[in-house]
Amino acid sequence: MIQDVLKQLGIEATNKGTSTGSDWFGSGAEISSSSPVDAKHIAKVATTTREDYDKVVETAQKAFKDWRLVPAPQRGEIVRQFGNKLRELKEPLGKLVSYEMGKSLQEGYGEVQEMIDICDFAVGLSRQLYGSTIHSERPGHRMYDQYHPLGIVGIISAFNFPVAVWSWNTALAWVCGDVCIWKPSEKVPLTGVACQKIIADILKENDMPEGISCLINGDYKVGEFMTTDKRIPLISATGSTRMGKIVASTVAERLGKTLLELGGNNAIIVTPDADIKMTVIGAVFGAVGTAGQRCTSTRRLIIHESIYDKVKDAIVAAYGQLKIGNPLDENNHVGPLIDTDAVAMYQDALKRVVEEGGNIIVEGGVLEGEGYESGCYVKPAIAEAENHFDIVQHETFAPVLYLMKYSGDVENAIELQNGVAQGLSSAIMTNNLREAERFLSHAGSDCGIANVNIGTSGAEIGGAFGGEKETGGGRESGSDAWKIYMRRQTNTINYTTELPLAQGIKFDI
Repeated sequence: MIQDVLKQLGIEATNKGTSTGSDWFGSGAEISSSSPVDAKHIAKVATTTREDYDKVVETAQKAFKDWRLVPAPQRGEIVRQFGNKLRELKEPLGKLVSYEMGKSLQEGYGEVQEMIDICDFAVGLSRQLYGSTIHSERPGHRMYDQYHPLGIVGIISAFNFPVAVWSWNTALAWVCGDVCIWKPSEKVPLTGVACQKIIADILKENDMPEGISCLINGDYKVGEFMTTDKRIPLISATGSTRMGKIVASTVAERLGKTLLELGGNNAIIVTPDADIKMTVIGAVFGAVGTAGQRCTSTRRLIIHESIYDKVKDAIVAAYGQLKIGNPLDENNHVGPLIDTDAVAMYQDALKRVVEEGGNIIVEGGVLEGEGYESGCYVKPAIAEAENHFDIVQHETFAPVLYLMKYSGDVENAIELQNGVAQGLSSAIMTNNLREAERFLSHAGSDCGIANVNIGTSGAEIGGAFGGEKETGGGRESGSDAWKIYMRRQTNTINYTTELPLAQGIKFDI
């Protein structure tokens, strides 16, 4: 099956994984792509050497000089064609995402749909890169601000969304006039090769210079090529908080810019006025979708004591209906974790929550036997815990859900929700208008995303995506997130024969 998918995407098993557009090359050691679905080897991809990398950057720099002069609506036309090609290839690319990463087939298709959606958004944006007109205090002067392309945007993406996050960055950066260099996770290199092949063909068909879209492959050392490189003014990095702190300090040392999308520790507050059925749907999908490997996955369920047992029983009953197995089988709800290291982390979390005084109410464990040969399939688990537990305070990238009680009014629940280092996504389930507005107020959720009567995951591209505190503070995708990919410039034009100074200063000669 997978060989047919690769063929549909125009990928041959001998392709090298480093590209500066239409050409493929790579002279570094090869990395192997294996599927967590069945542990089968898919292909090998060549990694990027320092010499390769410098060639990529030089090609990108050359391309930027031409690309920045292409009118923004024409740049949007290239992105439109990219989105249309993704529509044609949604099925094979979605299958590759599902098989290489391990998420359900529907989520694989959904991730490609996110790519299509952000292309549509970016096409419209290409005609709306607005600045502002500002009234000058000096007569006969016009003042305004405008936005210019930055140059090269370096993108470091994580394994859990192997294509969508890259597209959030590139689609906007391209219409802004930037060129991009992408280092995908070494755990999912083939999805990167597939995406690069698609856009490279489109650029070639439109006689656009290679280097507008570039791909490099390898581990964190290849990422360091970009983070330490003064030629790259912006680094957009998605991953763990630990990784983000390293990236932030490295780029800041050279006074570069960063866009960070880091860890989450997301909670749903369930008040006495919640719709229990909606709560169960939102909480279960949020906790087990992508096998708990989303930065927006639901980690904590904060339930009012008056309905705690009712909600707990409903959630436990729903977990009993989950089907775990091959994610390409649409009857299954939960696929595998990315690798056995992730499985070990999951097992350690369940051990630690018990050691800290928690109570496991839905047993976890690693699945064995036919269909589970990869050793990456685990049972989604639920534990009763306290918010202050050390293991609860840290993100576990696996399907582990912590249940906890709150008493009194919603302010107590909000305090618990905010009482972690991360600040990505949050939600409240309530039909009480006052509780909902309190949750969304200045004194409410401290997260970048705050939802009412939906779960913590499933963000739309129209809104800016990102979080606060140890989530990094970055914003991607919709709203005015495009501004991070540009430099702001203030312009003043004097159309008189006089030269008055600002603040009424006199300088006569």
